[in-house]
Amino acid sequence: MNIDKTIKNFKRNNITVTLLDNPEELVDFIKKNIPVDSTVGVGDSVTLESTGIYDLLRSGNYCFLDKYNKKLTKDEKRNIYINNFNADFFLSGVNAISENGCIFNIDGNGSRVAPMLYGPRKVYLISGINKIVEDESAALERMRKIAAPLDNRRCGKENPCVKVGHCVDCKSKNKICNYFTKIQGQFDAERIELILLNGEYGY
Repeated sequence: MNIDKTIKNFKRNNITVTLLDNPEELVDFIKKNIPVDSTVGVGDSVTLESTGIYDLLRSGNYCFLDKYNKKLTKDEKRNIYINNFNADFFLSGVNAISENGCIFNIDGNGSRVAPMLYGPRKVYLISGINKIVEDESAALERMRKIAAPLDNRRCGKENPCVKVGHCVDCKSKNKICNYFTKIQGQFDAERIELILLNGEYGY
């Protein structure tokens, strides 16, 4: 893993990278960079949950599009997904990062990756350095052998990867690996910003 090389290549790909040491610095960063009363959407992320970002967004200082509210109906949750496109900020984790400056994700219904690609005015993608891999091949392997099986288990899915520990390219109707995305650049260097946490966070 070469962090300096990774950051340099992201800059070449017109993607800003901020390196932080711990969750406390991340919380301070979000407080500093997301103004009070901003509308904020999020994608599923163990990293955001474990670092206290969801709790921060529920503090009452933001208009949080909280998809995790258990009282939401199916239609209300879908409306949140749609409203994410017009949010001031969208926050999410990622599944893999390659040293040549690309971001890789795997998604079930597209509601997490779609706002990354278009819509929200500012996107912060937060990742531990444990997700940095050498190249695209390693990124795909990481998603299939680590991210997808663990996320299936977290979601209570009984897909084959949960049993065998890695992707078997199943045809299950409940699989969460329907959409693979690769971000390898952007027009506006200020829109998507990658925040690297110096440690192991999420999977």
